[in-house]
Amino acid sequence: MICHASELSPDQKAVLETLLGRCVQDGEAVSVRTFAPASVSPQRKAEIAQELRKYFAEVDAARNSVSEADAEAILNEAMQSVRPGYRPRP
Repeated sequence: MICHASELSPDQKAVLETLLGRCVQDGEAVSVRTFAPASVSPQRKAEIAQELRKYFAEVDAARNSVSEADAEAILNEAMQSVRPGYRPRP
């Protein structure tokens, strides 16, 4: 269900702001969805975490090194692609 913030009672708006950690503007739409967490045993979680550590270690070992300037340029380009008004600080 999607609600417009302007349609919420003050108490509902206060609860949402507490959950979000920020003010909710009247022009915003709000959607709340619940889900049941996956049931994964602690042992399986540890196995998955170890597999991910191994995978990322292999990825890190295989990647090409780049200069700090090139890395900064790549990050700036990525930021500008999702935030057209973004400009890096001088």
